[in-house]
Amino acid sequence: MTESTGIHLGTLGALSLSVISSVAIVICNKALISTLGFCFATTLTSWHLLVTFCSLHVAQWLSLFEHKPFDSRTVMGFGILNGISIGLLNLSLGFNSVGFYQMTKLAIIPCTVLLETVFLRKRFSRSVQMSLMLLLLGVGIATVTDLQLNVLGSVLSLLAIVTTCVAQIMTNTIQKRFKVSSTQLLYQSCPYQASTLFLIGPFLDGALTQQNVFAFDYTLKVLFFITLSCLISVSVNFSTFLVIGKTSPVTYQVLGHLKTCLVLAFGYILLKNPFSWRNICGIAVAVVGMAAYSYACIIESQHKPAETANQSTQGMKDQELDPLLAAEAGVNSKLTEENDSLWNKAGLERKTL
Repeated sequence: MTESTGIHLGTLGALSLSVISSVAIVICNKALISTLGFCFATTLTSWHLLVTFCSLHVAQWLSLFEHKPFDSRTVMGFGILNGISIGLLNLSLGFNSVGFYQMTKLAIIPCTVLLETVFLRKRFSRSVQMSLMLLLLGVGIATVTDLQLNVLGSVLSLLAIVTTCVAQIMTNTIQKRFKVSSTQLLYQSCPYQASTLFLIGPFLDGALTQQNVFAFDYTLKVLFFITLSCLISVSVNFSTFLVIGKTSPVTYQVLGHLKTCLVLAFGYILLKNPFSWRNICGIAVAVVGMAAYSYACIIESQHKPAETANQSTQGMKDQELDPLLAAEAGVNSKLTEENDSLWNKAGLERKTL
């Protein structure tokens, strides 16, 4: 097995793990929220991150991965920003209609493309741009139903979009800049994310649900689904950092819309949720957009090795030319030294005469 094949298999495994775990946690949380009435999403997320950190701490203690400390300010800022972005997304859902919230999630991809283009000078080909537009159109047709606008909800959505985009871009750039793995970054940032959400979670959930999370009736069934949700979240959080690190924030968002389509399909098949031709057409268009995006990414990944090889060849040619230039410079230097010695000798002869 070649190194490139191993990389592709690793990326495919990360994508598969992300899809499976995300769909599983959505089904679990749907039962927890819709059936059992546990509507404290932000607080539940803080518990997810706490369990993730404890699981990674045990894995690190068992030497399953190496702890690699790096810039503490960067880790703290990244962790707090991630926590704030999750809280803002939950607030956006609470103060907007479901349709407007879906539009907020759709806006994350073009915002990410814009930020990476402006600040990171990253270029997106025309085929990638067109496939993303097709994907967003399909998901919009399938999920966006009503668009009820209000000032507070719009401001919260805008803040949620910006913070989510920046956090996901940082997830990718930090791993590359400090040469840390997804596990190492998640392990170090989890305490800050969990602390941020644990502090703001009860207040946000109270404002959105008018209930107190600590006064909820925690039956055995509720505790079972909370525990199950926390255990699944370990895989969700790990695969999120893994996918963004191996691919890009845009690819992770595309994967997120694939999960949305799968959840809609599973809801129709397993839970008999109402489904219309609009949903079917939207999902079909979105799938075509995802296929086009995947094809465009594969074509670009095949072109990169060729460009790298060309650059290496040019570099070797430059290195071959350098000795010639150095030799020429050495000859010129030697001639200059000989001329100087002749002039000096002539000067001494004049003085003698």
